[in-house]
Formats: sequence, structure tokens, C-alpha cells
Amino acid sequence: MAATGTGQAARELVVKHALAHPAWGHRKIWAMVRHDGHVVSEATVLRILREEGLILPAQYQRERGKLAERRKAAFATEPSGPNQVWQLDFSEFGTTTGGTWRLAGCRDYWSKYEHPFHVSPTGNQHDAIDAMELALADYEAMFGHPLVEACPVDPETGELLPVVTLVTDNGGPFRSFRFESFIAAHPSATPRAHPSEDPGTERVP
Repeated sequence: MAATGTGQAARELVVKHALAHPAWGHRKIWAMVRHDGHVVSEATVLRILREEGLILPAQYQRERGKLAERRKAAFATEPSGPNQVWQLDFSEFGTTTGGTWRLAGCRDYWSKYEHPFHVSPTGNQHDAIDAMELALADYEAMFGHPLVEACPVDPETGELLPVVTLVTDNGGPFRSFRFESFIAAHPSATPRAHPSEDPGTERVP
């Protein structure tokens, strides 16, 4: 028999779903709580979220839409398949002892596939290069040939044309001489600064 009322069990479920899915609105959380057997109203779920400080800002979805538009504007041509645009970025994870681990990794924009991450206490040019090397090695392992072999050739000059556009936030590691030299030595990728992001890292508690 379904439980009724706004008891502690229902409140705990609301909080549980909200913490597990931060992007969910109160209606989706209400539906999940109902699915779990608790008969509560949408208004009650919304009130609990407000009391627990878990309600999303009113402009949240609008900001997400604007961010998606800015990301699309970063590409001269919208990707139509995998291995056309890779996104390279840093994320930070704080440890329980007060330390910080920094993850650098490439993500394929079209397929959302994540290449292996490079993990380090630092987030510099060397880490950015290591992340690129991991992505290139992962591509070769998956497809059986280096990415450079997929590059088209300019019919007039005979030069290799980049097959992947590498999108970054244009932070310090990506503007460094070493990173630019690495990219120059790998004609399969061409860098493009992300126009909608500020340089820096993404913090994950």
C-alpha cells in the first residue's frame, strides 16, 4: 500500500533524488517520489526542496540553453560525426584531506565519448600534452591506425589537413609554447579557443 502524507520518509526521498540528480526540476523529482510509493503533491516537493536549499534557480534552464548556443558558435561547421571536434579541458577534484587532483581529458563532441583521463596534482602544459597523447593513443587502439592517417590531403600543396578541431577554454596550458609546439607537430588536430568560456578549470567538490 502506498504511503501518504509528508512524513520524514518522503522528505528523505525528495532530498535523495535531488542530490543524485542536481539538474532535475521539482516535477521530475515529484514523479520519482510517487514512483517510490509516496503520495505527495508537486507543491509539497517544491516546498521541501526550498526548505532544504535544493531548488534550482529560475534561470537555470535558460542559462543552459544559452551555454549550448555559445558552444555551437565555437565551431565553424557543426560536427556531423565522431572525431571531428574534440573538447580538451581540466577538472579538479578535492580530496577529503584537503588535496586536489586535476583531471585532463579529451571528449568527442559528437559522440560524447570520453578518452582516458590524465590524472595529476598539477594542471599545466605538460598535463595538457599528456591528455592529448592519451587521446591519440586511444584513437589508434580503437581504429587500428593513427589519427594522422585519417587526414585529408590538400590537392594543391600536398599538405595534410587537420581532421579534428580541438576546442579548449584558451587557458594558460593551452596557450603555452610547449602545447602549441605539440599541436604543430601533430597535423591531425587544429586548436580553436572556446569563445564562451573564461580561462581556468572546472571545480568539482
